[in-house]
Amino acid sequence: MTATATATSFSHASLESFLESRQEPGWLLEQRRAAWQMFSELDWPDRREEEWTRTDIRLFKLDKYTWPPAVTDETRMPSSVLQEGVQLAGASAALDSRPVAAHLDSKWADQGVLFGSLDQVLVDHGERLRPFLQRRIVNPYHDKFAALQAACWSGGHVLYVPRGVVIELPLHVFSALTDDGVDFGRTLVVLEDGAEATVLAETASRSETSGGFHCGATEILVGRGANLRFVNLQDWGRGVWHFAQQRALVGRDATLQWTIAALGSRLSKVNQHVSLVGEGASCQVNGVLFTEGKQHLTYHTLQHHEARHCQSDFLYKAALQDRSRTVWRGMIKVDPDAQKTDGYQRNDNLLLSDQSRADSIPGLEIEADDVRCTHGSTTGKVDEELIFYAMTRGFTRREAVRMIVSGFFQQIFDRITIESVRDALGQAIAARVREYQ
Repeated sequence: MTATATATSFSHASLESFLESRQEPGWLLEQRRAAWQMFSELDWPDRREEEWTRTDIRLFKLDKYTWPPAVTDETRMPSSVLQEGVQLAGASAALDSRPVAAHLDSKWADQGVLFGSLDQVLVDHGERLRPFLQRRIVNPYHDKFAALQAACWSGGHVLYVPRGVVIELPLHVFSALTDDGVDFGRTLVVLEDGAEATVLAETASRSETSGGFHCGATEILVGRGANLRFVNLQDWGRGVWHFAQQRALVGRDATLQWTIAALGSRLSKVNQHVSLVGEGASCQVNGVLFTEGKQHLTYHTLQHHEARHCQSDFLYKAALQDRSRTVWRGMIKVDPDAQKTDGYQRNDNLLLSDQSRADSIPGLEIEADDVRCTHGSTTGKVDEELIFYAMTRGFTRREAVRMIVSGFFQQIFDRITIESVRDALGQAIAARVREYQ
């Protein structure tokens, strides 16, 4: 693609100034500088590449943005959806890639749980986090955006749960943007062997029409026999450019349930990878996409079976209004030693207008011979007979369409164990549904 070269706002000199303000250990500064060198050398993504052929970012200009400003006491956070009516064990918030507030119930802090701003926890417990940050769960050199994030991350969140600790209440992490703000948040979640936790992660802008630039990373490590439930609501303003690398490593006999709801942004390009690295590991990934206007959401998923007797289940559903577009590209990869694999992926799309478009590209890459791997995809429009039937029972056309859309997503909502979160996501989608034309 044709894109502006690295802007003066993101120059080597400005990077060094940023690093001086961080007061971080030498090993981390070396990581950042190596990532910046790679960022400087890599080309911008080209639409001739398979990964980007359906996602056009020619209108994105890095020189429109600059380093995140300092957060002031008067800074106003947008309202949260996921924490409404939920009793929490702790909460952490950031605005424009800067920490705002964080707290953790003393019950869990006394058991060695670390939670809050990644910036601050790194200062206080750098050696505890060092093995996980050095492991680089997300590949910092995947592309130019990943390298930029690895060099410039700030204002993210961290949860570290020691061996055997079970946190019964959810924890909430919230990243927000001002209009035309910048977010380089990095979220790190580590559950040691036998630990258990639920994380509600949320992103939002101050207004529905806000612009901005998010270049983020999510890294999850689930230890042996651990259990993590991770819910992520993406509701950026309709002018936000959203790029993210997300990866989880699931250990022996561990389980991960990862639910994603994507409603916002102008354009999203997200890589979501789950690697089953221990025998008997399992994961369930649920995706809810709802688009309108000219939104463009691209999700590339990879369920990578690296060990024997592992199970993965990926289900993505998308409903599209107006001239919006979604791209889902999924891959089940099975390594030669990953015998007895059970892998499943599915993508269903509901078109709510004649101008919307959904691209669905499932795939399999299997190098073992004793496996069960299947995939499926469907795309269709709302059945007019269903609308007519509902209207004969006294519903308006819009109410009828809302019921049909809610029913379309119900399979995923049923998998969410927190009732208030399930209801909040359903209401957020229902409020956006207009009459089907």
